[in-house]
Amino acid sequence: MSIVFAILLFSLLIFVHELGHFMAAKASGVQVNEFSMFMGPAIFKKQKGETLYAIRCIPIGGYCAMEGEDADTDNPRSFQKAAWWKRLIILVAGSAMNFLVGVLIMVIVYMPAQQFVTPVIASFEEGCTLSGEDGLQVGDRILSLDGEKIYVSSDFSMLLSLNSGDVHDLVVLRDGQKVYLEDFEMLQHEFDNGDGTTSMRYGFSFSVEEASFGAKLRYGWNSALNAARTVRLSLQMLLTGQAGLSDMTGVVGIVDQMSEVADASATWVDALLNMLYFGGFIAINLAIMNLLPIPALDGGRVVALLLTTGIEAITHKKINPKYEGYIHAVGMILLLILMAVLMFKDIFNIFKG
Repeated sequence: MSIVFAILLFSLLIFVHELGHFMAAKASGVQVNEFSMFMGPAIFKKQKGETLYAIRCIPIGGYCAMEGEDADTDNPRSFQKAAWWKRLIILVAGSAMNFLVGVLIMVIVYMPAQQFVTPVIASFEEGCTLSGEDGLQVGDRILSLDGEKIYVSSDFSMLLSLNSGDVHDLVVLRDGQKVYLEDFEMLQHEFDNGDGTTSMRYGFSFSVEEASFGAKLRYGWNSALNAARTVRLSLQMLLTGQAGLSDMTGVVGIVDQMSEVADASATWVDALLNMLYFGGFIAINLAIMNLLPIPALDGGRVVALLLTTGIEAITHKKINPKYEGYIHAVGMILLLILMAVLMFKDIFNIFKG
């Protein structure tokens, strides 16, 4: 069931992404020759006006084929003939739609919630060393930790895990004023669990608020921003060498993780909500990754658009779009190779596990 859900989810995200390009192109007066779901030979197609609508047989990808997208043409309604700012809107519209869908999914996930844990200090355990005049106080709302904003309460432990030290920079909201706790020492101590056992923890608890409709919208939005920040932190780790290819996951690995999440859920409702949350995270992930300045991705096309627009403005000479098309073709081949490598790695790990 989780595999079917994952296939439907990826199909939806691809459809939404291409729909963003399609709607922006139509609104900009650019001719769309074909709007297709999936790749390969068509199993359904219908010509409506100037656009061919098709569903193809290989459930991978999809595309919105615009006139003159990668080649020069005399058609006044081609992509290359549109104003540069219109082309920019068309290129980023796909990612914008993915992000909006991600936010919507997050809101839907939290609609059944009855209450939320908020990053507001509710109480301290006896012996906690973090409370005091120069430390944390009851009612403090933690705004940021080590320069990273706290969107939801779970961010606190996640951000702490990124810094293995005991000294942190905190910003809290206290009585309507920001208070800066720089080089604040945060040590865990052994506390009684109330059942005869002990555990190491910081010794304070967060507040709980009722999940009003406004709180659900706010929590869904903050969760989307948190997902976007997680993508950014992951990219930073890749660039700095803290993570490598072995830490990356492809489509097969994502489906396997969704299956594990579903299997670990107590009820089918919990499984559905957990997989939906996963889907929202993937939607936001795709939105950001598609805007990376890599050839064949929308971000690579945006960079090429800005560069060619600037060069043409200075030289007053038109650059043939076929050269950009060659670059994107090479980029697509490299991306397909990376996807294949990740797929085989994920399959190997599944069988190995």
